[in-house]
Amino acid sequence: MPRYAALIYGTENGNVSPEEWGTMMTEYNEFGDKAGAAGVMAGGEALQDTKTATTIAVTGGKGGDVTTTDGPFAETKEVLGGFYLLDCKDLDEALHWAAQIPGAWYGKIEVRPVIDFSGGAG
Repeated sequence: MPRYAALIYGTENGNVSPEEWGTMMTEYNEFGDKAGAAGVMAGGEALQDTKTATTIAVTGGKGGDVTTTDGPFAETKEVLGGFYLLDCKDLDEALHWAAQIPGAWYGKIEVRPVIDFSGGAG
């Protein structure tokens, strides 16, 4: 069965009240329970704020100079906050489930097929 990444984009959570945070977490837990019961939940994680990110670049190819920079790769208004891995029969089913992720109500969800390297061809 194809696997899809549902990437959750929104604003940083620094300005969310404890009540709003509680509501969002309840909604995410409900989604997780529902998607898990349907057998489409293959995994997922929430990410720390972008201020905890470190970006790495290697110049000169393999064995080249490694440079690290504090912060995310791109400075944007919307940030990647987490993801789910969904096992779905096709893109339509993945989009159906992604539309139920609470992040779709607060930001946006990007759905992308995951490459299956087990079959030899990518």
